[in-house]
Amino acid sequence: MVYPKGTQQAIPGIIGGMGPLAHTTFEQILIEQSTKRGVEKDQEHPIWLLINATNIPDRTKSLLGKGENCVPWLIKYGKFLESSGVDFLVVPCNTAHSFYEQIQPHLNIPWIHLIESTTELIINNYPNIKKIGVISTDGTLQAGLYHSSLIKADLIPISLQLDSNFQKLVMDTIYNLSWGIKATGSQISSSAKKNLITIVEYLAEQGAEIVIAGCSELSVGFYEIESLAIPWLDPLEALANVTLDLTSGHRSLQSYQVGCSNNKDIQTINLSQLLEKL
Repeated sequence: MVYPKGTQQAIPGIIGGMGPLAHTTFEQILIEQSTKRGVEKDQEHPIWLLINATNIPDRTKSLLGKGENCVPWLIKYGKFLESSGVDFLVVPCNTAHSFYEQIQPHLNIPWIHLIESTTELIINNYPNIKKIGVISTDGTLQAGLYHSSLIKADLIPISLQLDSNFQKLVMDTIYNLSWGIKATGSQISSSAKKNLITIVEYLAEQGAEIVIAGCSELSVGFYEIESLAIPWLDPLEALANVTLDLTSGHRSLQSYQVGCSNNKDIQTINLSQLLEKL
């Protein structure tokens, strides 16, 4: 199909709910970045579909073998969005990407990789920075998601050690039932802020020049902190800009088709059909 200049060329599907505030932050960033690109009215913002899949089992527990396997759930919701007519998936949860290789072959549409999008942002926007601090969950850290991606790009990841006091501080900041970011939502506690400042200072002392918020809850927390020892990068912003590039046609979706399923038993609605229904 030929699209008129300036019209949307692909619809993203968002698997949210991991945690719920992470996808609302992602959507807010999508709107902010869209506005920076010149959008001036409601009708110029892109259409996207989102499912608030809060019942997906905890990704870190799943990866560490301490909880229910989240893979069938991610496949289920990916297929649901696919059948609803989206052209690609985005998942604003870092740890979920540990299961990327298991899930993508079950889908007929590409899942845009959050970690790879973040590495691409660093390469394009910070060419003189080589030492990258990484703050993430135990699951993301154990899977080596950022380490693998950064090393392939000739960058040097600097992270915390599993089971170290600093890594326990990270997990507490995210998961503490009283003051952790998952528990308090947008009301970031003073304890969470203090911990994030302390962790960034430590990574800066280890040589990090910039730090990645390698968990969506950390992104939410960092937005509430005015000053840090070194700058921080938000993977959600990196993913938002790739998403907008794809929706606008500034980036080809064809380059993301590798690894998609050849199974065509799912009845999908293409973009033009979906827009006709709206």
